[in-house]
Amino acid sequence: MHKNIEKTIYIEGMHCEGCINRVSNVLSNIKEVKTYQVELGKAVIILKKDIDLNIIKEKIENLGFKVRGEL
Repeated sequence: MHKNIEKTIYIEGMHCEGCINRVSNVLSNIKEVKTYQVELGKAVIILKKDIDLNIIKEKIENLGFKVRGEL
């Protein structure tokens, strides 16, 4: 049995509910992500298993945001 892994990432450039929805949509399409909570400037992600977090960073930055923090 795998232990869930919690990661908090900080995201610059988020200004509205639309930004939150765009980041949420990206996270929902990553199979290793179990759950997530996105708010302005931050996302708390629970992973099913350890993955290369640069995958998440790249997908979010492709939306035009800047990821900083725990990654």
